[in-house]
Amino acid sequence: MSTSAHSFSRSPSWLPRDQELLGDLLHSLSQPLTSLRCSLELSIDEVTEQQQQTVSAALQQTETVIGMIQLMREYLNAEHGAGEHAVALMPVLNSMAEDLSSIAALRNVRFPIICSCAAKVQVAESRLRLALQYLILAMIDRQPAGSEITLLLAEGPAGAVLRAQGERRFAGPDAGTPEKELANPRAKRDSISATMRRVRLAIADRVLETAGAALALDDGTPGFVLRIPRRGAAPPAISSHPDLDPAPVSPPSFGS
Repeated sequence: MSTSAHSFSRSPSWLPRDQELLGDLLHSLSQPLTSLRCSLELSIDEVTEQQQQTVSAALQQTETVIGMIQLMREYLNAEHGAGEHAVALMPVLNSMAEDLSSIAALRNVRFPIICSCAAKVQVAESRLRLALQYLILAMIDRQPAGSEITLLLAEGPAGAVLRAQGERRFAGPDAGTPEKELANPRAKRDSISATMRRVRLAIADRVLETAGAALALDDGTPGFVLRIPRRGAAPPAISSHPDLDPAPVSPPSFGS
């Protein structure tokens, strides 16, 4: 993974008016797509069984595009008013974990945080929150009910390290329900969820890279390791990472 040579530099041409214009364009694009999704949802039960497959595929693609637009809008919102200053990592991590606790509870997933760190990240707080949100959401989404995700944040001579790892199961509601059963009601959305997860991880990786950090993902646990060097220290060397998901049959393309 390469680290940007101009850490946290911002293009002079990227102005608030540009962000506002892009936001308006995305809003205008989402409206007809939302109408199209509603039309497809209403028509899927009124067509023949053979046509249902075509309508279902069109609906899935429409929902994917709508999801991508939402991610772009979230990214623009994180960019709005972002300044160049260092942000303490531990309070942002605790705050983000608290915000996502209700989502984790719905999936019966716990994620205790073990923190002892005063490290700062050279990135706007809104961008740091977005990156951590996407990382934690990806972890939650990949865990079966009754799992636990440990977030361990520590600081050493070279800088801070944040490790996340999905671990043992615990007793609780739905903990004994087979994962396959839990996935069945969401079967039609599985590919959409996986696509969104990959894009969120790509965004988080880019945001953290511009802050001089290095992110490595583990597709086995799943989990991740985020290394944040001390200011002025050499950037951490972490090789290119695999995705959290196994390679799909027809992987979506995100640029050349």
